[in-house]
Amino acid sequence: MTSQTHSVPTADQIRRAPKVLLHDHLDGGLRPGTIIELAREQGYENLPETEPDKLGVWFREAADSGSLERYLETFAHTCAVMQTREALFRVAAECAVDLAEDGVVYAEVRYAPEQHLEGGLTLEEVVEAVNAGFREGERQARAGGHRIRVGALLTAMRHAARSLEIAELANAYRDSGVVGFDIAGAEAGYPPTRHLDAFEYLKRENNHFTIHAGEAFGLPSIWQALQWCGADRLGHGVRIIDDIEVADDGSVRLGRLAAYVRDKRIPLEMCPSSNLQTGAAASIGEHPIGLLRTLHFRATVNTDNRLMSGTSMSREFELLTEAFAYTLDDMQWFTVNAMKSAFIPFDERLAMINEVIKPGYAELRSEWLFQQTAATSGSSGTED
Repeated sequence: MTSQTHSVPTADQIRRAPKVLLHDHLDGGLRPGTIIELAREQGYENLPETEPDKLGVWFREAADSGSLERYLETFAHTCAVMQTREALFRVAAECAVDLAEDGVVYAEVRYAPEQHLEGGLTLEEVVEAVNAGFREGERQARAGGHRIRVGALLTAMRHAARSLEIAELANAYRDSGVVGFDIAGAEAGYPPTRHLDAFEYLKRENNHFTIHAGEAFGLPSIWQALQWCGADRLGHGVRIIDDIEVADDGSVRLGRLAAYVRDKRIPLEMCPSSNLQTGAAASIGEHPIGLLRTLHFRATVNTDNRLMSGTSMSREFELLTEAFAYTLDDMQWFTVNAMKSAFIPFDERLAMINEVIKPGYAELRSEWLFQQTAATSGSSGTED
């Protein structure tokens, strides 16, 4: 008898498995119908489509260009309808509900407060609206039979000059739902070292931060994020593969940066579908996550932008199981990696791992036994 542990999980098992998400953009995960309704309420008339299904397709096709810069242009429409407290509250609440229904039990969702000021909100009002929305979404999820905890990451745009201000904002709300800081945006021409004052401030405050690095740009981006800025995690980090050599005989040699990343257990927030769209990987089967899993880097699985990629955590794991024949054991490995790397206190991470994640996977693994029993019980009996 073969244990389910060594079998590829079904789509239903993947959906029900507890999942942890570290890299998800709030303005990249709106429901198409919500965008249309908010645009109508706010008088925004520049949407390319006004039917939910067609709009969803437009976002995926526009993002599927192979260019990070073109990919980022799609956010003009989502940010345009996220300029009021009510809109931010709704989008955040729906985000939490959607993730919970997909089996996500812990998520860190990032957004840039500086991109939501056109309607007259202050930075503080933006943060408070999003935090309130996340709490409402958690409540709605519980009412629907799902459990999720959502923390916010405040993002500064790397082409702008407000990173220290946003870092101070993240620190001010660190006990009110904000768990860390990030910088995002086009990497080329905007190295993380431009924002050293923000990172130095956060380190002095013993606060957490991640940096988008090693996605569109190569090893120098990763090296700067780690050795100059001191990042706790790498957003994407997919280009670390450039410092790994695989010989014809299958032997592997790690360069000094790759070895450092592995030895120091630096978390890699990997987003397979998004990486295909931005040209960081050619296919799921060729995505570096396969080799990095084999080499035991601290790789994690993430969505990046669920709207633009037409994806979810379940969808990402479905693609990976198809490409690499991953099992529930592999899913648990990625999930525990992510929970270990979260920006909440150690005892809370440990409780999530031991009381939610491991029991959830153990229950899924046990299903094969009951399924096998049910399949054989009708034919195994004999008469005396």
